[in-house]
Amino acid sequence: MNYHPKVAIVILNWNGVNHLRQFLPSVLSSEWPNLEIVLGDNASSDNSVAFVRDNYPSITIIQNDANYGFTGGYNRILEHLDADYYILLNSDVEVHPGWITPVIELMESDPLIAAAAPKIKSYLEKECFEHAGAAGGFIDSFGYPFCRGRIVNETEADKGQYEQSGEVFWASGASMFIKKKCWDEAEGFDEQFFAHMEEIDLCWRLKNKGYKVMYCAESEVFHVGGGTLTAENPFKTYLNFRNNLLLIKKNLPFWKGAIVIISRFFLDFAAMLRFLTEGKRKDAWAVSRAHRYFMLHIFESGDHASSTHLKRYNSKLTGMYHGNIMWSFFVKKLRRFTDLDLRRFY
Repeated sequence: MNYHPKVAIVILNWNGVNHLRQFLPSVLSSEWPNLEIVLGDNASSDNSVAFVRDNYPSITIIQNDANYGFTGGYNRILEHLDADYYILLNSDVEVHPGWITPVIELMESDPLIAAAAPKIKSYLEKECFEHAGAAGGFIDSFGYPFCRGRIVNETEADKGQYEQSGEVFWASGASMFIKKKCWDEAEGFDEQFFAHMEEIDLCWRLKNKGYKVMYCAESEVFHVGGGTLTAENPFKTYLNFRNNLLLIKKNLPFWKGAIVIISRFFLDFAAMLRFLTEGKRKDAWAVSRAHRYFMLHIFESGDHASSTHLKRYNSKLTGMYHGNIMWSFFVKKLRRFTDLDLRRFY
């Protein structure tokens, strides 16, 4: 590649000095001729900013005046940056020196590619895929996201089964490459999501505009996961269920969204009962709170959804599974992506 677009790696931080201490050295080893590394800080109360300023003076530091969450934090930080590509990178991700080049080369090959993600594996179990991204994100007809390499809470070992790069439905926010012009066109993240599923919403909006989202198998990173909100945190449960309903409302036309949301009421009620049988009362209450919030705000229009982009809705978007992944997992006992009927994907 003769031309090297400017790339900005942007790490959003909130009280994550331990992650920065552990993982910044690998990020600093990244190889790209036209690269800027940025720490975007969400008003941390620890010594994160001082640590980076004292130990890594080459890193650009941009500070927000409050904690605006993942969505608002990134929106405000990226307003100050000028680059051809942004890489949104979690602070708990280990990379290798050559991880950037394959993804940028893939994205430069097609002007319709808006976003992409590398293969995301577990830092703690390096032979396994990681929950937040794995080998590319997909979604089913009921709005449930899953990954190639991870369905529900079941992750696969990487045995070379997903070595083909290609189009997916969503790219993980743990390590998302996105063209600046596409970020600007989509107006960034929707801040009502705060955290969780905001990247799926962004990718869905981009796909409704005719863009592609890709998985790059030639690049690999290792993600710890659960750095801010662990899997056992009821607030994370609340955000996941609430944001999933917002995702459906925003990106499906009214007639289809209504059908899916009615179906989800019963499916999520089953999930709530499952939490109760497992003794997870706070998680069950979080599901109830999520539905209550959604019903109280269902007619609000203060988001990025518009009749313009919904007119471009395409029910045959690549990466959508026309089935119910929960039925496939819990009833049919299908645990691997390759067990699914691939004819049901577009």
